[in-house]
Amino acid sequence: MTMETSKNVGGIGALLIFVGPLLGYLPGIGGFGGILSLIGAILVLIALKGFADYYREAGIFNNGLYALITAIAGGVVIVALVIFAFVDLFIELGLDMRNIQDWSALSQILPEVTNFDMILRFAGIALLAVVVLFLVLVFTAFFLRRSLGLMATKTGVGLFGTAGLLLLIGAVLTIIIIGIFLVWIALLLVSIAFFSVRVQQMPPPPASPGAQTPA
Repeated sequence: MTMETSKNVGGIGALLIFVGPLLGYLPGIGGFGGILSLIGAILVLIALKGFADYYREAGIFNNGLYALITAIAGGVVIVALVIFAFVDLFIELGLDMRNIQDWSALSQILPEVTNFDMILRFAGIALLAVVVLFLVLVFTAFFLRRSLGLMATKTGVGLFGTAGLLLLIGAVLTIIIIGIFLVWIALLLVSIAFFSVRVQQMPPPPASPGAQTPA
């Protein structure tokens, strides 16, 4: 894959990740936002692989891969915790999860629940899911920052480094609303950084050991 293709694939991928959350607020197509973001993440990873091969810098791709694996694995754990919390709650209330009427009756039953042990257990699992989500965001941003920092060094586009730092700061600040906004803006900066790479001015990759210099 050429560098021109890598920069375009990376720019489009980052843009898809940026746009994905916006679709979540649109009726009828909100469910496609997550799929769009996942496709975007895969495209960015493909682009990072292209740059990593060109510069012979494995860290560019490896850190991006670690970030994606962390995000997916963390998402699976969070979903499992949420499902477990609701299954446990339904069992304690004597409800059948397969019965849609029990689901509709849940909002009427919960205010009358006086079993504080059950409430504390449910709240504890929910809190654990939130903590896992926070850690996943921070570690994902940490790996992305390392990858983008290498991209900034190799391509000379400092915006990669700025975006990586903003991602990490935003991830740490996700405990408040501004953190989510910073992460979202950082994704747009990543897209702009990819499109800002000037292929014609990119330095050639270092020669492999043992290569002979032409006379």
